[in-house]
Amino acid sequence: MIRSRASVGLIASALVLAACQTAGRTVYEAPLRQGELLDPPAATEQKQTAATTQSDFGLVDADTIAHDGRYFRITDLSPGERPSPETLEAGLWQSMDRVEQQTRTSGNRVDDTELNAYLTEVTCRVAGEHCNDVRVYVMRVPAFNATMAPNGMMQVWTGLLLRTRNEAQLAGVLGHEVGHFLRRHSAQRMKNVIETTNFLAFFSAATGGWGSIAGLFAQGQLLAFNRDHEREADGYGLLLMNRSGYDPREAALTWSNLIREHDANEDKDERDPFLSTHPAPEERSKILGELGAAVASKMTTSEKGRDRFLEIMLPRRAAWLRDELNQRSFETSNELFDILLEDDPNPAEILFFKGELHRLRGEEGDEQMAIDFYVESLQAAGTPPAELHRSKGLVHNRRGAHTAAKESFEAYLEASPNASDRLIVEDMIKRLATS
Repeated sequence: MIRSRASVGLIASALVLAACQTAGRTVYEAPLRQGELLDPPAATEQKQTAATTQSDFGLVDADTIAHDGRYFRITDLSPGERPSPETLEAGLWQSMDRVEQQTRTSGNRVDDTELNAYLTEVTCRVAGEHCNDVRVYVMRVPAFNATMAPNGMMQVWTGLLLRTRNEAQLAGVLGHEVGHFLRRHSAQRMKNVIETTNFLAFFSAATGGWGSIAGLFAQGQLLAFNRDHEREADGYGLLLMNRSGYDPREAALTWSNLIREHDANEDKDERDPFLSTHPAPEERSKILGELGAAVASKMTTSEKGRDRFLEIMLPRRAAWLRDELNQRSFETSNELFDILLEDDPNPAEILFFKGELHRLRGEEGDEQMAIDFYVESLQAAGTPPAELHRSKGLVHNRRGAHTAAKESFEAYLEASPNASDRLIVEDMIKRLATS
């Protein structure tokens, strides 16, 4: 049965961003073996993969070429290629073209020419000949994420930029997203959804209703499919890091730091929807660490690009740190700040935000801890934000230390003479002088 393109819109939201499949280290390894960065698989593995065929840029399962070859022919994209107009995949691309138009004018898109140019440059470096097929949009969202739509629209969230520590780590994530695009994971996902839906429609007709076993089967198949897409994309990330000269060992460090944040969360035992469609961070950290070391051993030189990365990110970071605090997830934010402090060139800024964390949390003992961190920030290397003095004054005022509050507010106006809240702070100083 031929499906109309209109039906694509009904399921586009579930398909637009590439996701993942069944389990196993071999899925991570497949792109690296194809790129001759790992030894060929053992004979037993070769038997298991006998049904695969080689493409220009990865592995293509024969099973992904479905029906008559028109609707779901899943081969890797060539530079500049778009799906044939008669395919459902073309309808999916058209839907995402409309989403991309909305993204361009979205209120949380970061309209920063230098930042966007930098991310495009790194993306082009890892994407190679597919550079012109991928468009990068920085979105102001305080969470670790990047997404890839089937038409080449990539979103990179500021929460990810806050957490990556150098250009190599960033390149690993961008390479992962490019892998989703090249392998047409959204089209593979569409094929899986429709084939599973068709099977369940048959099952429902045969049994007179949606049985719980069938529901669990469908859910398990779809989620497992998603996990393997993520694993394959991780492998592509390492492959593209190798080809573009980045240190592939850095990819695992991204996940080890995210694990630390997760472990600091008091609600970590609650089910995380992200984990239902992605491999566990512990799995990714371990396997990427091992494979990254193996790939690095094949490279004569590699770079982390830390100085170049920090030159772009540090001037913009304060706003992202403030966004992080505004989530009020204080345990994970505190762990993130501790991670940043381990090698940060501007510890004064991070220490200020640790003080802000305690000021905003407002639990017993937090006021004194906030003051202590503000003082430590002023003594640390780097430059704290001018609003440190204002925050310090607010805490002193709350504690009834009016003289100290007045002095802090005066220091704030001296450090920031053109502050937008100058009149308000001057009024507070006058009232404190007479109290």
